[in-house]
Amino acid sequence: MAGTRQESDSLGTIDVPADRLWGAQTERCLMNFPIGTEVMPIPFVRALGYQKKAAALANKDIGLLDGRLADAIAAAAGEVAAGLHDAEFPLPVWQTGSGTQSNMNANEVIANRASEMLGGKRGAKEPVHPNDHVNMGQSSNDTIPTAMLVSAVQELSGRLLPALDGMTASIAAFRQRFGDVIKLGRTHFQDATPITLDQAFSAYQAQLEAVLAAFTQQLPRLSELPQGGTAVGTGLNCHPDFAAAFCRHISDLTGLSFSPAPNKFAGISAHDELVALSGALNGAAAALMKIAGDIRLMGSGPRGGLAELLLPKNEPGSSIMAGKVNPTQVEALTMVCAQVMGNHTTVTIAGSQGQLELNAYKPVIIYNVLQSIRLLSDAVDSFTKRCLDGLKPDRDRIDALLKSSLMLATSLVPHIGYDKTAEIARLANDEKLLLKEAALRLGYISEEDFDRWTDPSKMIAPSGD
Repeated sequence: MAGTRQESDSLGTIDVPADRLWGAQTERCLMNFPIGTEVMPIPFVRALGYQKKAAALANKDIGLLDGRLADAIAAAAGEVAAGLHDAEFPLPVWQTGSGTQSNMNANEVIANRASEMLGGKRGAKEPVHPNDHVNMGQSSNDTIPTAMLVSAVQELSGRLLPALDGMTASIAAFRQRFGDVIKLGRTHFQDATPITLDQAFSAYQAQLEAVLAAFTQQLPRLSELPQGGTAVGTGLNCHPDFAAAFCRHISDLTGLSFSPAPNKFAGISAHDELVALSGALNGAAAALMKIAGDIRLMGSGPRGGLAELLLPKNEPGSSIMAGKVNPTQVEALTMVCAQVMGNHTTVTIAGSQGQLELNAYKPVIIYNVLQSIRLLSDAVDSFTKRCLDGLKPDRDRIDALLKSSLMLATSLVPHIGYDKTAEIARLANDEKLLLKEAALRLGYISEEDFDRWTDPSKMIAPSGD
């Protein structure tokens, strides 16, 4: 056992594990919120590292923080941002709604690490103090939403957008390779007129491009940070030049573009931009559910379903039915979509509950937003690599279903009228005839005209013939 050390805060003394960088307020949070197993997300924790480093450098620029202390804080915060101290951030999501405990968790870890770098001891609060130095010019109320936005932009830009780009490219490649194949279209789960695979998959590509555009449109608003507003948005105890200096530094550190929020009161008391992002994630989930579901239907079989698409065989599908293979990548993606839709409900409710100068649902908002981004990123990437990239059409099956379809009769309507065409289709269906056989038996059309007018290749675009 590593033993403990005694630390103090405004409520008195408390024992802290001696081998931990966190301090008294972090330890109190662990004692007072034994709720669930969900902890603050690692991308958020690392964004706090960037936030504290940028704050230290900004305060150094302004001349408020001694350069030696600022450099040590920046170095320690840089280690947090790099993921070297992930285990020092164990706090639950279910804590204070402002995220104050998580802010102090970061302040304590960084202060203790910076003090060690300068020859001090853990828990001594010198030479680096968690509040006076690491938290200089800041409040939990502007620090936490800033880290929320930074982590959301990082995850969106670094994970989800590349994953969606990859999926879009895979669909485009499928269209290029197999787009000329003409298959049976379907509406209401019933046979409809012909469509090419290029046309069918163009719908999926258009959906993804719209999803990408929706996320791209979110980025400017998400990049406006409330840092500098401190407790309620007024900027009390914060230098007037701090916000601009902070945004310059955090932009340099992350390689992303951030700017001061035009209204810091809104940035602290409401999180409409994250609700909107969650809405875009919800929209992405709806689009992906449709795309994956269609591919599952077209790949159903292999003997009793549509069986028009051949899905990659990744693993056995049954412990009892030997030889069975299931559309597992579809199932994983669609389960993720369901989770994201549920997360959006939580974020919507939480976002609506900002009272007066503070929204006190910050941890649950960022937990759900980051989970949705991460799940969609991973599931889309996996679905692309393990399903889409290996997807192929079964040309023989597609051709057989197309030729047997009664809906080819649709192209006869302009020539012999709706009623006669319907009669042909009914006869073919009732007596299990080919459409051509029924048409010739009724004598409404010649064989030559039937072949010419029901050519599937002439039914996939507008035509005056």
